Amino acid sequence: MQSDRPSAAEPGVAARVPQGDQLASEERILLDAVLRKDRKATAEFVSRYADPIYGYVSQRLAPRADLVEDLVQEVFLVALQKLDTFAGKSSVLGWLLGIARHKVEDLYRARLREPEFFSDLEDSSPSGPVDLPEFDALIDKGRAQEKTQRILARLPEAYGLVLLWRYWEEHSTKEMAAQTGKTEKAMERLLARARVHFRRLWEGEGP
Repeated sequence: MQSDRPSAAEPGVAARVPQGDQLASEERILLDAVLRKDRKATAEFVSRYADPIYGYVSQRLAPRADLVEDLVQEVFLVALQKLDTFAGKSSVLGWLLGIARHKVEDLYRARLREPEFFSDLEDSSPSGPVDLPEFDALIDKGRAQEKTQRILARLPEAYGLVLLWRYWEEHSTKEMAAQTGKTEKAMERLLARARVHFRRLWEGEGP
């Protein structure tokens, strides 16, 4: 999924949504009304896209469901602030999901910088390779997806976040380590523990 890159509006020119190929006329009219600070249009804009954004964020924050609503609000605040820079080259939903993805990854980075998550990684807990169900495949399988969400919600926060970041957002351990200020070895150990814990819960819960 690609997010639409904002581009600065020219000084002195009234903000309007560009005539991008991806935008339906109804959608363009709505966005133009939002840019004019029309309160009803703004409420409709949020209402129209709230469910898919909420769904995306809640999947990515399974261990921290308590943070979902605040993060969704942040997504829409950023979108409304930057709507005049929306280039119209993608769908509005695609653009919003791009903002949501950045917000989710900001949270991953912030939480996984916490020293508490790495303080005990030198003990003898198992850290070898573990066979896991393919996370990307599980997203598209109804029952398996529900089970995955339940297990992620039961994991310690760091385990759930590191699995989501690695498998659903498809970042390498090297990238994750660089973005959190941790060593790659420490990130690999955290990820290995998370996989072990996930598998135990997966096998113990049944289908």
